[in-house]
Amino acid sequence: MSETHEAGQLDMLPGLRASVAGGRARRGEAEMRRRSEEAPAEVDPVARVLVDVPLAHLDRPFDYLVPASMDASARPGVRVKVRFAGQDVDGFVVERAAGSDHDGRLSPLRRVVSPEQVLTPEVERLTALVAARYAGARADVLRLAVPPRHATTEKAERVPRTPPLDSTSVAAASAWAGHEAAGPFLEHLAEGGAPRAVWQCLPGADWALLVAQAVARARVSGRGALVCVPDHRDVARLGAALDDVVGPEQYAVLTADQGPAKRYAAFLAALRGDVQVVIGTRSAAFAPVRDLGLVVMWDDGDDLHCEPRAPYPHAREVLLTRAEVQGCAVLLGGATRTVEAEYLVRTGWAHPIAPSRAVVREQVRVDVVANDERNRGARVPGPAMGMVRRALDEGPVLVQTPRSGYVPHLACERCRTPARCGACRGPLQLTDPASPPSCGWCGVVDHQWRCSTCGAQGLRAPVLGRDRTAEEMGRMFPGHTVRSSGGDRIIAAVGEDADIVVATPGAEPPASRGYAAVLLLDTWLGLGRPELRSDEEVVRRWFNAASLVRPHGRVVAVGDPGSAMLQSLVRWDPAGFAARELEERVSAHLPPAVRMATVTGEADAVEEALALVTLPDVAEVLGPVPVERRAQDRAGAPEEPDEVRVVLRVPRHQGSVLSESLLAMQRLRSARRLAAVRVQVDPHVL
Repeated sequence: MSETHEAGQLDMLPGLRASVAGGRARRGEAEMRRRSEEAPAEVDPVARVLVDVPLAHLDRPFDYLVPASMDASARPGVRVKVRFAGQDVDGFVVERAAGSDHDGRLSPLRRVVSPEQVLTPEVERLTALVAARYAGARADVLRLAVPPRHATTEKAERVPRTPPLDSTSVAAASAWAGHEAAGPFLEHLAEGGAPRAVWQCLPGADWALLVAQAVARARVSGRGALVCVPDHRDVARLGAALDDVVGPEQYAVLTADQGPAKRYAAFLAALRGDVQVVIGTRSAAFAPVRDLGLVVMWDDGDDLHCEPRAPYPHAREVLLTRAEVQGCAVLLGGATRTVEAEYLVRTGWAHPIAPSRAVVREQVRVDVVANDERNRGARVPGPAMGMVRRALDEGPVLVQTPRSGYVPHLACERCRTPARCGACRGPLQLTDPASPPSCGWCGVVDHQWRCSTCGAQGLRAPVLGRDRTAEEMGRMFPGHTVRSSGGDRIIAAVGEDADIVVATPGAEPPASRGYAAVLLLDTWLGLGRPELRSDEEVVRRWFNAASLVRPHGRVVAVGDPGSAMLQSLVRWDPAGFAARELEERVSAHLPPAVRMATVTGEADAVEEALALVTLPDVAEVLGPVPVERRAQDRAGAPEEPDEVRVVLRVPRHQGSVLSESLLAMQRLRSARRLAAVRVQVDPHVL
């Protein structure tokens, strides 16, 4: 082919593309004219549609005309295509009506995407309440509630499922033995009641089995159940327990990382009633379970339950709202108790389920060993080493260390000043024994570091990471296998053949028969940090690791024996710690005793937002204060304007008024196209 001919073909391509685009536009216009000329439906010819436009001032249903050809398919809950602001957008039909308040001519529905009614009335109401609670747009909440359509999965034939396994009250009572008040809760649940409980799990107990038995009790009454857990490892563990208790085909798994086909298949299984039990991560909180009778959340203090996208709802609040709306039972469980759960108990909204002190004393023993002068300041003092050595004769040992990596932080050997990178001021670290110090932010290697305070060149490691800890444990206990769990190398589970497992918080793998002993290192790390939930989070991590010990096992924490937080672990009294923390929150006017919101953005935008919002008379305005810039300070990150944050605080009973005020402000700013600000109601991190 000649070069001239090739050039001619290339010149024709833009014209060809324009011709195709023009043809599509003409077909769309012709389709619109045909729809407009088509007679409307005889009964309820108006469809109220929630359009997928996350703009606050457009956050309401819009009326569209239902053509006669779509009368049967355009039912409440289906996905539709509509014309909005000159383009085709997705939406959900939420209602059919006989007339409209709109004086002008209504645009017709473009098409019904699918006849599947994916937005049930219960979930539609829930999304409205959640959006109002968090001062957000319905479109954003609907994206969390209804997964994207997968046409092939929707058209696939439904697979018949085997009948559920028989569940007896004897098996449930046996699994829940040792938990006071569990019997009446399970009995009430099986009778079709709606009890509400905050549950503290017995150390060494298989929490997944207990949840599975509670789900089975709800199924006895003919109702469904919904369980939310922090991550996929918890989902797998709970799924294995449900396989044994109710059967492998009696539940669906709904998580955000399943992929489009699997996620939509699980969603449809619940929507169509093929299963009445759904388990999953925070994305499962909106699952359309039929005849919902029980909602369960395990470890509600884990920050994975908090949605990182607007409007930032917490799965716990979604489930509690759902329980109120649908009148179902509630079970909030964990190895410890959160301050929010303690507030539910304190106000009488829920009742506690917890093991007695006598049972706990028989189940586990907790000691605190100080790394003081008597132990020569050792990171693993002699008494702790002796405990590990004796426990290794009986089974595996878990060692929890709060930092990942090898040596995540370095300091001057002489004056203890933290070692910083000369390029971006990030922390210097060691990634392995043979590598020179490098920056944890920008990765620059610093061969000639010198302390800016005293001029010394020596470095020391004030904090050791998981990999360095595993290396030390291998030297301390030669002949024993040491495994490391954390970061991108998380071990799912271990058996009796494992000797020592060194793990970071949240990455501790369960042992088949439980650990013979648990060692908690560097308990001082994280204490006293200026964050709302720092102490609560540290205690939660300790209890979660300690609860993996087998019956009659040992737990040793290396730290200050006089610490009230460590003493709550020694007494195994997470409820007492939560009660004291709640008292401090009440006296300091912090959540959950009050309702709080933050407005974050550029200084001018935040100031404009405060000028537009109408706050209750009792509202307190705290700030503005600069927002700490972390990632932006790192080398190579694009420069962004400095942000400030304002905290708004009102009494708890005024929470709905505060949310309404913030939502009205967002609508006004959206309509005026002002600079965006980020609004978070009751943020998990403050």
